[in-house]
Amino acid sequence: MTSTIAPHLDHDLGDALGHDVDALHRDGIVAHPGAFPRDWVDELHRDVLTAYREARTRERGAITRGPHRWYVQVHPEQLGGFVTLATHPWVTGLCETVLGPGYVLVEIGFDIPFAGAVDQPWHRDLPSPPETHRHGRLTSLAFNLATVDTAVDMGPFEIAPGTQYEPGLDWDHGMFPPRSTWGRYQRLAERLMPQRGDISARSALAVHRGTANRTSRARPVVVLGAVVPSTRHEERHRMMVTREFWMAIPHGLRDHLEVELVDELTPLEQEHDIESLVMGVAP
Repeated sequence: MTSTIAPHLDHDLGDALGHDVDALHRDGIVAHPGAFPRDWVDELHRDVLTAYREARTRERGAITRGPHRWYVQVHPEQLGGFVTLATHPWVTGLCETVLGPGYVLVEIGFDIPFAGAVDQPWHRDLPSPPETHRHGRLTSLAFNLATVDTAVDMGPFEIAPGTQYEPGLDWDHGMFPPRSTWGRYQRLAERLMPQRGDISARSALAVHRGTANRTSRARPVVVLGAVVPSTRHEERHRMMVTREFWMAIPHGLRDHLEVELVDELTPLEQEHDIESLVMGVAP
């Protein structure tokens, strides 16, 4: 069904933020429509397609998330809108409130379901840490920004609200619930229909899936990941940035990045082997 997750249009972001934080903790996802100008999103869309085309020329430059569906992690400066996205007051406000003032931005990338993409298996993006399934604390957030207007037949994202606190300790890799339980997630499911300029924040632990794209159009979604500062270093991604780019970004943003400074960027090899293994075949 179409999402009933409430968009919050309050122009006083400070007043709306508390409501959004409550919704995020309750549902595992919250949306903020019209956060960015549509022409800015169009520029971001062009950067995404450029990065995708480049990634597909290299082995492990892109990784499958199922038939005709690809994920690409990129360097921040490959997307001209990275700084604007990472410093948006709604993004920083949610990160500071939910993850703490020392939150760390750990990944920027995008997911693209093309024509022929199929329904993914229900899943979460990582195993649940004890802080969440024992104590109800969210330790990571994923911000999703569609670069095209989503239509119902373009493979919209589906999420089962409130499932971010399920332990999932007996799931495959702690991420994929048994097929016998999928019916419950389908009954809970809400389908998101973001338009250009909308952004959402979700717990990566809320059970979700991409759906079948029955059109000839691709549906790119930029994903920005953030974690609590106590996340173990081996579980973090370390962004690579050039010294020139680093000196040009605001000091406040630098405080939330752990980076490798280089004179010249080198191509990224994609990781996330578990998702590739499970989603690389039609469910």
